[in-house]
Amino acid sequence: MSVRIKIRDAVKKYGDNTIISDLSLDIKEGEFFTLLGPSGCGKTTLLRMIAGFNSIEGGDFFFNDTRINDMDPVKRKIGMVFQNYAIFPNMTVEKNVAFGLKNRKLPKEEIKSKTDQFLRLMKIEEYRDRMPERLSGGQQQRVALARALAITPDVLLMDEPLSNLDAKLRIEMRTVIKEIQNSIGITTVYVTHDQEEAMAVSDRIAVMNGGDIQQIGTPKILYQRPANLFVATFIGHTNVISATLDESNGQAELLLPSGYSVRMPNIIPEEIRERRVIASIRPEELVVSPASSQGMKATVDDAVFLGLNTHYFVHLEDGTKVEIVQESQIDSIIEKGTEIRLAVKKEKINIFDEEGEKNLVEGVKNDLDIYRQPQEDGEDKAAEADGE
Repeated sequence: MSVRIKIRDAVKKYGDNTIISDLSLDIKEGEFFTLLGPSGCGKTTLLRMIAGFNSIEGGDFFFNDTRINDMDPVKRKIGMVFQNYAIFPNMTVEKNVAFGLKNRKLPKEEIKSKTDQFLRLMKIEEYRDRMPERLSGGQQQRVALARALAITPDVLLMDEPLSNLDAKLRIEMRTVIKEIQNSIGITTVYVTHDQEEAMAVSDRIAVMNGGDIQQIGTPKILYQRPANLFVATFIGHTNVISATLDESNGQAELLLPSGYSVRMPNIIPEEIRERRVIASIRPEELVVSPASSQGMKATVDDAVFLGLNTHYFVHLEDGTKVEIVQESQIDSIIEKGTEIRLAVKKEKINIFDEEGEKNLVEGVKNDLDIYRQPQEDGEDKAAEADGE
């Protein structure tokens, strides 16, 4: 049985050092939810608080309506997959998968049936008699996942499970993990610092920095309409360009380098005034035009052909480095030293205040906002978001 996870006003301290302060979060039943952020942002600390491996200095943690703050980790019915796999080197694959079932003193027939089921599910049945030392990294990770799932946990917790694998195996295993999670429907909390990995497997993502959640949303929402500059630069690649926002005949006008201006119909009305801003422009949101056209003046420094797309690295007049992604052309690649102009797809770019703390474009969604309302209102909205 999967559960809903509710966290309210969580606090984690190590001595006088506060790692997490006043953090609230709802994870839906059966959801694949990822905690994403740089090293030291608090994501693994939060995961270990859910697991019961870390103490909780403040706030409340719930599985459905059961408060788990003081519950023994063994009684929380969690499955855990670690970065280093943590499978037993002195046991065969089969015995590793069966370990948790035997600890629960289940009947031998049930242990055998469940072990066989998850060996088949993880496609490691042919390795049942092998010792871990004779397995590849990907096979060991499949064993760790099978062992975690065999005990039929209410929650699956995964801490950087793919970071020790090579690039090809990471892609293969993230597909396996997502397929298994979809088929079983178990509530999963996944920790990673790899934004591409997070976007590939997650239903929703919480982007963390400095112990705080910056934004919660689907991969599409976080990529297309990040709440602040940190999220914009952490999710995918983006070009950060200093610009000016002004008002012209009641409409917002964005002034970019080289005197290139763009009317911006999607700026929040109350934010339209003369001010310094930061433009976040994804590489694919830039359009290369001939040097005689309108746009920002740029010079091509390098071009990298990657099959479907070609990546151009250029610099603007003021020296700002910019990356562009264009669909590869059959007959030509723009040569180094070529002067070009860059226009923007104005409906897709994001504009932040000068501090980078707020997106001024309409349509930003942040599931974190429900916890910023008055307590009763926030609780009601969180319950509504959970489908209650």
